[in-house]
Amino acid sequence: MGKPTGFLEIKRELPQDFDPAQRIKNWQEFHEHMPEDKLRAQGARCMDCGIPFCHNGSLLAGMASGCPINNLIPEWNDLVYRGLWQEALDRLHKTNNFPEFTGRVCPAPCEGSCVLGISEPPVTIKNIECSIIDKGFDEGWVTPQPPAKRTGKKVAVVGSGPAGLSAAAQLNKAGHLVTVFERADRPGGLLMYGIPNMKLDKREVVERRLKLLEAEGVMFKCNTEIGKNYPADKLLKEFDAVVLATGATKPRDLPIEGRQLKGVHFAMEFLTNNTKAVLDAAVGRICESASGAAAGAAAERRLTESAYISAAGKDVIVIGGGDTGTDCVGTSMRHGCKSLIQLEILPKPPDARTPDNPWPQWPKVYKMDYGQEEAAAKFGADPRQYLVTATKFIGDASGQLTGIEIVNVEWAKNDKGQFIPKQIAGTERVLPAQLVLLAMGFLGPEDAVAEQLKLARDPRSNYQADHGKFTTNVPGVFACGDCRRGQSLVVWAINEGRAAARECDLYLMGVTELP
Repeated sequence: MGKPTGFLEIKRELPQDFDPAQRIKNWQEFHEHMPEDKLRAQGARCMDCGIPFCHNGSLLAGMASGCPINNLIPEWNDLVYRGLWQEALDRLHKTNNFPEFTGRVCPAPCEGSCVLGISEPPVTIKNIECSIIDKGFDEGWVTPQPPAKRTGKKVAVVGSGPAGLSAAAQLNKAGHLVTVFERADRPGGLLMYGIPNMKLDKREVVERRLKLLEAEGVMFKCNTEIGKNYPADKLLKEFDAVVLATGATKPRDLPIEGRQLKGVHFAMEFLTNNTKAVLDAAVGRICESASGAAAGAAAERRLTESAYISAAGKDVIVIGGGDTGTDCVGTSMRHGCKSLIQLEILPKPPDARTPDNPWPQWPKVYKMDYGQEEAAAKFGADPRQYLVTATKFIGDASGQLTGIEIVNVEWAKNDKGQFIPKQIAGTERVLPAQLVLLAMGFLGPEDAVAEQLKLARDPRSNYQADHGKFTTNVPGVFACGDCRRGQSLVVWAINEGRAAARECDLYLMGVTELP
């Protein structure tokens, strides 16, 4: 370790964010860049732990602890401190195909399990990771690396989110001919349409990596929905193996009175249409269409702005307190909503770790994410209300949403010993609302692919495939990411995509050199 006393001498420092009241005026990423000398100083805070927990991903108390893709964090922290940026990039790419994604959207469970974090603020691992890859692109160190030879084996990857892209990247690296099928008009899946542009820039970050993969030989076929306009069993006839990375895209609904009213929408409907509207003004497509048009033939095409769900001038209620809910908050703020309230059925987290949430578990503590910061800057307070649930959507004679009835809840054990929310009588009230966004998570993958391929499914409706093998009950068909494990983190998706690629390569070739 270059500076053994760094953690004693240097305080944690993060880059400044643009002012929340100003950044809601555009869709650009809002983090400023840190000077190199400060980044190197932050790298020096890494302690050279005898047994580092940051890079060893695992599940503790149902939450990720450490890095699920086993990033070599202490190594590249030290390399950054010593100014060896290209070497740091090499170490980072050994475990992570897409550090520019994880460095922006990962919640950083690595920092939650940092040993320094026991008594001091943890190392700024996420920011250092993002800085390494951004510098790599800026310096021209990240270039296409097509395989030296091809195996002649054809692999179909269904879904172009983080799991699908990491599987495709690894299988292409092994020399297979990889085709990625995506039902949307652009590849990227969750990365393209599920995460807003101010959190992950589509042109400067996502499409940059997609173009790189295409240059390495990965083929993208968009507007192609397996199980709908492309029969699933056709994959088994045309490809030597199939990797399913369709995600968990079936949203959890709220079937209460008034659900049919105009103005009640699933979060992903809202977020997807918004990002599409942002991008459709003028963007070149890099994927091949379902009709077979050449990839890039539409590069100069100017597209008309898509229809999207607007929060402008409306009282907005977001139901759900996770990352998707936060993205709905941030997007609504940029539309210019009249008011915004975010409902959370769980209690407000404590300000510090409690005895039942010890290190190295993920710290379940109160914080304001970017969306809540923006709402607070405009409306004066954190928009979240805790321990509440919606009981009724209220509308007018034309079927338009006008309000939502909510009630306070308390968590208590039922006769089976399970904790359930119980409504508190006398706390009912009505909030004005012209737009409600349901961000309550996802129930699993959609049904068409599983039904057509006759895939076995687990009790939660996910594709049945054991972790480590990723093989389904159909020979030559593998499953990874959210469609296999359920809704989870981008880093788990990348972990599973890489691992499924290794098992797929072993199936095709009898041996594998993939990690």
